[in-house]
Amino acid sequence: MELDLHYKQVVVVGGRQGIGLSIVKNFLREGSVVHVISRTIDLSLVDDLEHRYTSRIFFYQADATLEESLFLAFKKILINSNFKIDILISNVGNGSGIVDYIPDEMEWEISWNNNFKSALNSVRVFSSIITECKGSITFISSIAGIEHLGAPVSYSTAKSALNAFAKSLSYQFSPDVRVNVVAPGNIFIENGVWHKKLNQNSESVEKMLRDKVPLQRFGLPDEVSDLVVFISSNRASFITGACFVIDGGQTVGY
Repeated sequence: MELDLHYKQVVVVGGRQGIGLSIVKNFLREGSVVHVISRTIDLSLVDDLEHRYTSRIFFYQADATLEESLFLAFKKILINSNFKIDILISNVGNGSGIVDYIPDEMEWEISWNNNFKSALNSVRVFSSIITECKGSITFISSIAGIEHLGAPVSYSTAKSALNAFAKSLSYQFSPDVRVNVVAPGNIFIENGVWHKKLNQNSESVEKMLRDKVPLQRFGLPDEVSDLVVFISSNRASFITGACFVIDGGQTVGY
C-alpha cells in the first residue's frame, strides 16, 4: 500500500531505541527524511543508519523534558529540513517507578516530566511549523493511561493526561493539523523491561500473557510503528482525535 511519504520531513522525539527506533526505521523505509531527537546519542546506530540512508537521517542530542534544550534542536532541524516539518512523533516515556498510590514529589516529578511534559514541550516547540505545513502529530501513550493495570500511578496519570491533551489539541489545531495517540500494551523490546522479567520469572510472565492477553503474546515494536506510520500518512486523512489501542486485546473496555 503506497503511503506517499517520500521525502516527508519527520521528527521523532525519542527515537534511539525500542518503539522509537522502529518508527524511525519504518519512516526511512517509506522514503521519508527523518530527524531523530534523543537524550543520548548511540554512535554505532548513527554510523549504521547514516551509511544506509545517506542524506535522509539526522540526529540531534536534546532533553525533551527541557523546552530550551528541545528548542536548540528545533533550530538545527529547520536548517536541515529547509524549514519544513510534516510529521511530529512524540515518543518519550518511561513506565518504571514505585507502585505507590501517593507517589512522593520526586517520583511524581520524574514521571510527569518524562511522560507528559516531554510531549507538551514538543508541541510548544514544533506546533507553529507543523501548522504552517498542515502536518500531523502522533503521541505514543500507553494502555496504562486508559485502564487500571497495576502500573505506577504516576505513570498512568501522566499517560492519561497525555491522552486528554491530544484530544484537546485535535480540536484546537483542526482543520490544519491532525493529532492522534497510539497506546501500546505489552511490547517486547530486546533488553527492555519484559525481556528482563522473562529472564527473572518466565512462568509468571507467560501466565500473565495467557490470562490477560487474548492473543497470548507480546507485541513487537514494528507492529506499533506500522500503525504510527499509517496514521501519519495521507491514507489516514480523516482520522484525528483518535486513540489507537494496540495491545493484543488486553484492555477490556469498548
